[in-house]
Amino acid sequence: MALNRSTTADKNIVDRTKAHRNSEVARAVRKTRDQLAQKSGNPVFDRELLKHHARATLNGATAIPILVMAIALAGIFIGLGVDILVWALITVSCYAALAVVARRTDRSEAQAIDAEKTRRLFLAAHVVSGLGWAYFATLHCDACQIQPLPVVKAVVLLLALSATAILAYALRGALVATFTFPVLVFAAFAIDYREPVEVLMAGLVFAALPFFMYVSTHLNQSALAFLSFRTEKDYLIAELETAKSMSDEARRRAEDANLAKSRFLASMSHELRTPLNAILGFSEVMGSEVLGPIGNATYRDYANDIHASGQHLLNLINEILDLSRIEAGRYRLHEEPLYLAETAEECCHMMELRARAKDIRIVQQFEQGLPRLFADERAVRQVALNLLSNAVKFTPTGGEIQVKVGWTAGGGQYLSVRDNGPGIPPDEIPVVLAAFGQGAIAIKSAEQGTGLGLPIVQGLVAMHGGEFDLRSKIREGTEAIAIFPRSRVMESLPAVPTAQGGRRDSRAA
Repeated sequence: MALNRSTTADKNIVDRTKAHRNSEVARAVRKTRDQLAQKSGNPVFDRELLKHHARATLNGATAIPILVMAIALAGIFIGLGVDILVWALITVSCYAALAVVARRTDRSEAQAIDAEKTRRLFLAAHVVSGLGWAYFATLHCDACQIQPLPVVKAVVLLLALSATAILAYALRGALVATFTFPVLVFAAFAIDYREPVEVLMAGLVFAALPFFMYVSTHLNQSALAFLSFRTEKDYLIAELETAKSMSDEARRRAEDANLAKSRFLASMSHELRTPLNAILGFSEVMGSEVLGPIGNATYRDYANDIHASGQHLLNLINEILDLSRIEAGRYRLHEEPLYLAETAEECCHMMELRARAKDIRIVQQFEQGLPRLFADERAVRQVALNLLSNAVKFTPTGGEIQVKVGWTAGGGQYLSVRDNGPGIPPDEIPVVLAAFGQGAIAIKSAEQGTGLGLPIVQGLVAMHGGEFDLRSKIREGTEAIAIFPRSRVMESLPAVPTAQGGRRDSRAA
């Protein structure tokens, strides 16, 4: 049973013994779709965002202390004294703790990160970093040179809010964790001052927090979309590589199967033709009574039947070999100048006997003065004979076959064979053009055939760079047109004077 399955797989160029690969691909697709969901609870995206937040925090690890030191120097200049230095030390220490958490996260593998635990640790570090800004909001100086001081503090807090919203957007809630307490502290101290400007600054800082939360949220959504697109690209590439691998495997198996077929046909052509030649020879001798009368008419008829059947089998073998060579690209064209009309006329004469037996008239309509065609004469003859043979098969008794040779609109030449047979339904035209394909009408009414004639014609015309067109209508007939391109048409040579001063026909050249 296993051998039968393997043989079927080779025949269809699909390894049915490895059907599990389809389920693997399906699982990969489902996994891809699951990971592409743009939801905050996606662990893959959460880990990526945490890594991104850690890198952003480390990149800003030097910027924050520089900003704090600049503010501290400015505070000393305006007279805040030791308080501003204490604040600077506390704030830098708090951000150092945040940097430690970020460095540990950045050095960890994404798969090894516990997303929820790391997120809580980051938020706690941000709360600690916010304590420095809360302490900054409590600073007060009656002897300072700048009045009112709350305006300066409000500006500094707004700068810190905007910077944190931009740097910490990858971590949801980081802005709220860092500045909720400092904003509340600043608002409480501003209200105690009872000054309109200070109250206005408190309201401004209080309103800035939800605004920057909105900005940070949209930046976070953009980061999620970016991760989604990147993940989709990665998995599409993976799927493409998987499909390419399967395609390469299928192509390799097809090449192996084609090689095995070629070897089989090459071997069987010799093994079959040798006994067939003996069968044809002896049956012809017996049917012709070359060595003496048989004395029994039935035996003589049997001998003729054996010869006819052997000849049909030999033709079938030749057609299969021709089609296999065409499909494998091993059919070699032996090109030479020829007149398409003359070749078609010779083929019409060869089919005349079969046509006369069915009382079919072959009408020839050839354009005059056609130049020569650079093509394989054997292949062109086979094209014409196959088309004529099909036409004779399907044309009813007393019918007519029209054979035309002429110019195409593009400067090429065509060979057309038209019959008034039953025709082919439109949906069956692709069937009859396939190897061993036969339409329903052909199966019911035609003589015995192999279904290889039209595929061979199509292949031979394609090898010449031409086109094959099959047109048919039910109850009106069928027209088969073999078109040879303009590049195959040889230019007519001018007449050359002969030795006697006369002129020689250019066709003779």
